[in-house]
Amino acid sequence: MATAKKAMDLRKVRVRKVLKARENGRPRLSVFRSSKNISAQIIDDVKGHTLASASTLEKAFIDGKKTGANKDAATAIGKLVAERAVKAGVKDVVFDRGSYIYHGRVKALAEAAREAGLKF
Repeated sequence: MATAKKAMDLRKVRVRKVLKARENGRPRLSVFRSSKNISAQIIDDVKGHTLASASTLEKAFIDGKKTGANKDAATAIGKLVAERAVKAGVKDVVFDRGSYIYHGRVKALAEAAREAGLKF
């Protein structure tokens, strides 16, 4: 178990290192995925502030959906975080997938965010 956690941490550090070289002052769209939920937030690393966020743990989302552990939920969260980001004045971001591969729920969230107006 400890080696799997260490491997995930190393992947996360490697991905963030590449993002830091390519960000050019753009905020970061960070994704967190668990077995039951998914969340995304847009972070301004220069100021250290979260500009927009969305999660399947929000009350408005929980009332309307059954689970946060499928592609439909990830698509809804992607659209929601993109709408909130555009409302906050953010259109260009860098996608931070963390230690997760770009597949399944992470990919669905990213594609929904692109469709809703974010560029990355």
